[in-house]
Amino acid sequence: MVCGHCGTRFAVPRGARTVECPRQHVQQRRLLPVDRHGAVGFVRNMFSNIAGGGRTKPHPGYPRVQGNKRTLLVGINYTGTASQLNGPINDVKCMNFLLSIKYGFPSDSILILTDEQVDPYKRPTRSNILVAMRWLVQDCSSGDSLVFHFSGHGNQVEDDDGDELDGQDETICPVDWQQSGQIRDDEINQAIVRPLVHGVRLHAIIDACRSGTVLDLPNLCQIKRYGKPQWIDHSPLNGAWKNTSGGHAILISGCAENDNSQDGSDDETMVIGALTYSIFAAAWSAHRPLTYGQLLSKTKAIIADCNKDSQSHCNLPAAIAPHVREVVNFSGVQEPQLSSSDKFDINRTTFML
Repeated sequence: MVCGHCGTRFAVPRGARTVECPRQHVQQRRLLPVDRHGAVGFVRNMFSNIAGGGRTKPHPGYPRVQGNKRTLLVGINYTGTASQLNGPINDVKCMNFLLSIKYGFPSDSILILTDEQVDPYKRPTRSNILVAMRWLVQDCSSGDSLVFHFSGHGNQVEDDDGDELDGQDETICPVDWQQSGQIRDDEINQAIVRPLVHGVRLHAIIDACRSGTVLDLPNLCQIKRYGKPQWIDHSPLNGAWKNTSGGHAILISGCAENDNSQDGSDDETMVIGALTYSIFAAAWSAHRPLTYGQLLSKTKAIIADCNKDSQSHCNLPAAIAPHVREVVNFSGVQEPQLSSSDKFDINRTTFML
């Protein structure tokens, strides 16, 4: 059985109608109705809980999506703080343009949270991001294509439930992280990975430091010599269920768990993230659909070229170029990381949002 609240797997005695989850939930153990399919109970409970308790309801002004495409774009510059960045909001503008023009996402299917938003429900606070994540996957069904893009600060904190191989949880930092806390990979996995039902595809693109496994997906792809992929088992040590409910989730992240992403170091002319720019340039310039292997190869090549030329100019379409002045100082950026809920042939499978 899989717990409908935390995803922990455990055995159920024959004939039992209720069972006590072995993990703690809000300082008390809960009796759960036995659901031997596990995922059914989890999805049912997914939308009745949010961090801290309460019922998840879309905020006023969040799009009511009718089609099968939906995306959440989060960009945080942390303006006016010691942690200020120059690029994330422009990253969102670039991804919005790419998804709309290249991949046909309708404008009413795109939810944008940035710290320049006036609408209080669209500021990227911890609470708003968690609600928006649930908006992204709510009522998803077979054939849906979902995209989550985050650009901002990432971090690591000590793992508190024993599910990390390195003893560290990866996090993303909302605009109010100092007051309300960071968002752990466990929470992200619970919000946008586990509810994915059969036939639903989620692509997450995370342009942040230490973001290599921030969705806690169980399969990590490493590229060996001559582009040959090798899948590494990254399942939790404690046996916790971190996979989907039948759908497919893929993460492309800016760097490995212990590496730093770049939005330009100390150079103020850098106003777009390295991962966002390289994925944008690779996808936009492609005359035919790319495989995942080709996308990663092109992205890596673009980063390498920018490392050689510290004053590289953006190769962006005229409609978006005014938002971005230059792309500089890619030095130290690691090659993009790919992880997935399922193993697949990255050199034969077409990348399509």
